[in-house]
Amino acid sequence: MNDRLSTAQPYALGLFRIVTGLLFACHGAASLFGVLGGAHGGGTVPVGTWPGWYAAVIQLVAGTLVLFGLGTRSAAFIASGSMAYAYFTAHQPNALWPIQNNGESSAMFCWAFLLLVFTGPGALAVERLLPSRTSVGAPIGSPASDTAGDDRRTSPATA
Repeated sequence: MNDRLSTAQPYALGLFRIVTGLLFACHGAASLFGVLGGAHGGGTVPVGTWPGWYAAVIQLVAGTLVLFGLGTRSAAFIASGSMAYAYFTAHQPNALWPIQNNGESSAMFCWAFLLLVFTGPGALAVERLLPSRTSVGAPIGSPASDTAGDDRRTSPATA
């Protein structure tokens, strides 16, 4: 049973990344373009307002990058930080616990993106189709060039 689950792990992680990125991008699109119900129940966030408009841009861009698996670790790091900021500035001053201060989504997004920072994109990521970077002086195909500076592996089962 463990072997089957381990084999499916990169695909489960990839689906987790896709769903998380899609939901995050939807928040940004709602705030910027008024789609999907708009910002806070209707309308859009005025251009350039702090922090709402900048948060919406981060949500849309980082969510889309995570969704497709492009620069996943970097985009997830920025998204996680923006959600930590949102939680501690907008929600936590109202009450201690997320259930009391309506900060559950900020807290969950923060931790979900932080997980992706450490795990990488999993399977089904566009960045896995791009040529991998190699370290200086390491022959292509050597173990040093396969893992230098990125989170791609040679087989999905080891991701």
